[in-house]
Amino acid sequence: MRTIEIKGLDKPVTCLIQGSDYFKHNVYDKVRTVLDGFFAAGGNTIDTAYIYCGGESEETIGRWMKDRGNRQEVIILTKGAHHDKNGPKVNPEAIASDLATSLERLGTDYIDLYALHRDDPAVPVSIIIDALNEHIRAGKVRAIGASNWTTARLQEANEYAASKGLAGFTFNSPNLSLAKAKEPFWTGCVSADEDYCAWHEEHQLPLLSWSSQARGFFTGRFTPEVRDNADLVRVFYSDANWERLYRAEELGKRKGVSTIQIALAYVLNQPFPTAALIGAQSPEELASCKEGSEIRLTPDEVRWLEHG
Repeated sequence: MRTIEIKGLDKPVTCLIQGSDYFKHNVYDKVRTVLDGFFAAGGNTIDTAYIYCGGESEETIGRWMKDRGNRQEVIILTKGAHHDKNGPKVNPEAIASDLATSLERLGTDYIDLYALHRDDPAVPVSIIIDALNEHIRAGKVRAIGASNWTTARLQEANEYAASKGLAGFTFNSPNLSLAKAKEPFWTGCVSADEDYCAWHEEHQLPLLSWSSQARGFFTGRFTPEVRDNADLVRVFYSDANWERLYRAEELGKRKGVSTIQIALAYVLNQPFPTAALIGAQSPEELASCKEGSEIRLTPDEVRWLEHG
């Protein structure tokens, strides 16, 4: 499986990252089967978060690593500092608390990739970077990143880190997909548009995309007339996205692959390092994703998928 390098890690990250937002103890047999299959297929990175499944996502991943005795082979991407009912939690105390809980749930003493799930622009980047570097120095975190941050805040944070000789963000995890979001899927979420991607190309910061296949938009189940998924209608139903879907269908036919595999290949053939978070729940879905990850697109094909 193709890989990318992320500064701070001593091993590469596979271009497919297994998502875990459905991992619970009552489906542990399924969790085990999914993760065993993903690693057998060459994957090595799992995405989770402090808030997923009330903590069960991290717990079941920790359970699986203990059962398999393979912690050293696994790259864990987890996220903290998501807001709660009281508001934003992007501060040193909340970060420390969420990180400690995640470490306990996962049954490990370090996180490979630690991302801040949300931003709070009211908090200076200096406070955030200083706090995260304390955890790097303590050996609890290998590399730090962000999810759902603007490029302006990412750049400000990394410029501060560089000025102080500190570790900055070495990866970013917004949404990036061939279907462009009309509005945030969840409040405060960030989707990479053309300007956002141009910034990533300039800085060559690795991008780990969530909802990389637009939550099923390219599966063939949805058409302009099928409107039974309110969130998909709200976020992705637009004339421009239907045109992108039709072009993906056309290119898929020319290459002998499926539309959704072209959508995945679009994410993995950007002019900067990318990986795609996937939600494969069966061997068939995993095989489709792996085949999609192997498709090479030219820059002209990527541009044509976007703009025609």
